[in-house]
Order: sequence, then structure tokens, then C-alpha cells
Amino acid sequence: MDIKIIFSKNLNMLINKKKVSVADVARDTGIAYQTVSDWRNGKSMARSGGLQKLAEYFSVNVSDLTSDKPSNIVPVTELVKIPILGIIACGDPITAIENIAEYRSVPKENLPSGDLFFLEAAGDSMEPKIPNGAYVLCRKQEEVENGEIAAVLVNGEEETTLKKVIKQGETVLLQAINEKYAPYVVTKENPARIVGKAIKVEIEL
Repeated sequence: MDIKIIFSKNLNMLINKKKVSVADVARDTGIAYQTVSDWRNGKSMARSGGLQKLAEYFSVNVSDLTSDKPSNIVPVTELVKIPILGIIACGDPITAIENIAEYRSVPKENLPSGDLFFLEAAGDSMEPKIPNGAYVLCRKQEEVENGEIAAVLVNGEEETTLKKVIKQGETVLLQAINEKYAPYVVTKENPARIVGKAIKVEIEL
């Protein structure tokens, strides 16, 4: 593909992503309006000085302006480190590990608000929705709506499990998705405490 067309395509993508106009680019970089317009329309190719100004303006590398990349690839502008608090049991609950085991980096764009953490699912009680080994993004909160999936501390708040919360009057059931598992019944004698709402599942291939 002609380098001018590749450059034009990448420049248009960055202009659209930053939500600016040709006039904005020209004003902010000090490059003539007609020159930016010709670049955007594929009529000419920027030299090294112009490429460097554009790269600095859009906070990208010069290669991002000149390389031929698939149009469905969108550059990640910022990554956020979210702590993995330990392993959450999907089956027989296991001892909760509340210290930070490690961090998982995810794109900042489209992240939900709130205090977020990951838990690694273990077991098959929530399959097929949440398979064994999946990372579950949770938001710290003490209540969820009926039918939502939550991270819950059980057995004297020493163990953690991931279950669908079913409210039936004064009775609360922690229900597995896999039908071979019986629900965990929450009572005064058998208490539980919600520590987060499950929002998103990420699976490693």
C-alpha cells in the first residue's frame, strides 16, 4: 500500500479518536491548515519534522503514523493495575487469601467505577458462565440485587465463595449455576457477608 495512504489512514484514525478537527491540529502543532488537510486526504506525506510534531500531539510513536496496521486495532492509551486478592472457590469454599497476590493490568477505558479487584475462580460450580481459572472482576460493595453474582465470605468469614445471591423473604441462598451443587443457606446460625459484586469475567486462552 502507498505510504501516503497508510499515513492518511492512521492520521484520520488518531484525529477521530482524539475528537479534534484539522483546524485544531493545525493550530496546536503550528503546521499549516492546508498541509494537515493534504496529509489527511492522502495527497502528500509528512516529513520527519511533521511526523514528530504529530506523534507528540497524539501521544504516539512515529511508527504508529507510518506503519500499516489492521483497522480494528485501537491503541491502548492507558493501563490500570488492579489487584488480584486471591483465589475464590467455585465449589467447596477454600480459605480466603485477602492479601494482594499480584496485579492484573487492564485498559482504563470502559472500566466500571468503584473500588475494583480481581478474584481467580477455582472449581466448576459456576460453569459454564464462570469457568475454572477465570479472572472475575469485582467491585467492592456489601449488597447486590436479587439474582446477581457476588463474592461472599462464609464459614465465620474465613472462606470465600462466588455464588448467585437468591433472596427469599428473610432467607438468603447462595446458589451455584452448576446444578450438581446444592445451595448454601444463609441463616443467623450460618451467616455470610457479601464483599463484592461480580461484574466481568476474563478467560485466559
